[in-house]
Amino acid sequence: MDAARAPARLKATAGAVELLRRLGGTHGALMMHQSGGCCDGSAPMCYPDGEFVVGDRDVLLGVLDLRLGVGETPSTRPEGGDAVPVWISGSQFEAWKHTQLVLDVVPGRGSGFSLESPEGMRFLSRARAFTPEENASLAAEEVIVGQQWEQGWRPAPSPEPQVVAEAVDACPVPARRPVP
Repeated sequence: MDAARAPARLKATAGAVELLRRLGGTHGALMMHQSGGCCDGSAPMCYPDGEFVVGDRDVLLGVLDLRLGVGETPSTRPEGGDAVPVWISGSQFEAWKHTQLVLDVVPGRGSGFSLESPEGMRFLSRARAFTPEENASLAAEEVIVGQQWEQGWRPAPSPEPQVVAEAVDACPVPARRPVP
């Protein structure tokens, strides 16, 4: 990561991107919202683009680029069905802003409201805590909120790879300490 550039707040596993491509082929352009609790716990929810109303203060975590494979970086912004904006409520963002969200997929039944529900797979949020240096870089960057998105604001393409093969590639599990 370039010292002047903050890290991406969002990454996705290859499995999650593949499922999004399949869902997009069926439902058209997609969007996601990190649910804040209640009926669905805290799960990433997938909807046809425009079906879920993004609030003025919801925060854009990033735009997944479905053109990308593992380790690839975009040269241009994704558009249409290749772009999957991922949102989180403003209040939940305040609690999660110190972490990078890694969108993954696992076998299981998704929420009844999320498009992957009948697929036998469900989206899962994993997270990696940012380092103090990364948090400082992120604090200096303005986030895009729903109101700005409606006004046409879009993030620049990230210079770092967005898709990882497995979640552990983005959020490694610390080594176990020997049991005394």
